[in-house]
Amino acid sequence: MNRRTKIAALAAAALITAGAAGSAVASGDGKGGSREAAALTGTAKLYRPAGDDITFTFDAHLAAKDQRDPTKATGTFRFSHYIGDWGGSADVKVDCLTTGGKVAVVTGVITRSDGVLAPSLGKRVGISVHDLGKHDRLGYSWMASNDPTKDEVPKCTSAAPFEKTKAGTGDFKVLPWQVPYN
Repeated sequence: MNRRTKIAALAAAALITAGAAGSAVASGDGKGGSREAAALTGTAKLYRPAGDDITFTFDAHLAAKDQRDPTKATGTFRFSHYIGDWGGSADVKVDCLTTGGKVAVVTGVITRSDGVLAPSLGKRVGISVHDLGKHDRLGYSWMASNDPTKDEVPKCTSAAPFEKTKAGTGDFKVLPWQVPYN
């Protein structure tokens, strides 16, 4: 084999190997493993001109092995709402997570609540998030009544992300779900 043919064959082999490795990394987590199917993480405060202190924090995940069933999502989220001496907070155990592009919907059952949110213990609530960098938006299932004890929802449901986050606090991260069609 002449020198040019050997160089061309080696170059082609190197490109094929690099392409295959690149495809494996692109479909995985960049570290040789597979990435989770979907995720919603981060914390932000909602914007309210009256000065309400409303915070939402998420740590919700759907494992790659469960990509066909968003009700196998795990994790928690927390929300609180205070203004003056009035308010309360709640911790929620995730029971569903769906994402599409930069939008996520997560639901879960309240496992701990206090203050004005104490009666919501054991209720399912839903939250939607639109990850827009530092200008994230958020919606919640109890928007019609303004009371999570009245608007319990089925799994994987919430209102559209209609609320704005307070400037500089939006850091929600949505990992898009790769819907398995086959």
